[in-house]
Amino acid sequence: MGSALEVLNKEVIRCVRCPRLVEYRERIGREKRKAYREWEYWAKPVPGFGDPNARVLILALAPGAHGSNRTGRPFTGDSSGNFMYPVLHRTGFASQPNATHRDDGLVLKDIYITATCRCAPPDNKPLPSEIANCESFLDRELEILKKVRLVVVLGKIGFDAYLNHLKRRGLLKTKTEYKFANGAKYKMPDGRTMLISYHPSNQNTATGKLTEEMFTEVFREAVRLLNSSKS
Repeated sequence: MGSALEVLNKEVIRCVRCPRLVEYRERIGREKRKAYREWEYWAKPVPGFGDPNARVLILALAPGAHGSNRTGRPFTGDSSGNFMYPVLHRTGFASQPNATHRDDGLVLKDIYITATCRCAPPDNKPLPSEIANCESFLDRELEILKKVRLVVVLGKIGFDAYLNHLKRRGLLKTKTEYKFANGAKYKMPDGRTMLISYHPSNQNTATGKLTEEMFTEVFREAVRLLNSSKS
């Protein structure tokens, strides 16, 4: 299993399917943000990260220009990660509450993090064609991560990405019965459960649209569902 993920992640890192995103991620890596002048930016597609035997998958939007695009690891080195990892630590999924760089010692337990789009997009808005170019990566990831029972989608784009994955598999004909709402939960036709959260973007957390308690409750529910499946 680990080797299959390694092969996939190496392909992700080499991907140049989207010219606009290649240009943007590399330009950001050259220009840098003043606070990170001394950093050598990753400036490549960001592979998934976590426990290959995970029962929980987090499906998010895309790398941040000066977060994951700088550090090379999901939700590492930006405000979204600073919001998320303390919650994962508190609910038992992360070994520590902080994520600053790829070699900071962070280990995830029973959870794996991936993204709908693997490259940082301008204004955090990937084009539909760019999302489509990444679909095969998600399909293969979900096939490799056979123990996943819960998919936590962060934001509407992650929500749509999971539903579209099920459509490609022939398991879903229409998305109309599924409504995007923070805290919603659905049993899906692939046997997994989908939990929905607003994305922990600075725009959502700074305005209070997504609070720490709301976000924590999503992962508490994940723990409850995992525990109930054992009984």
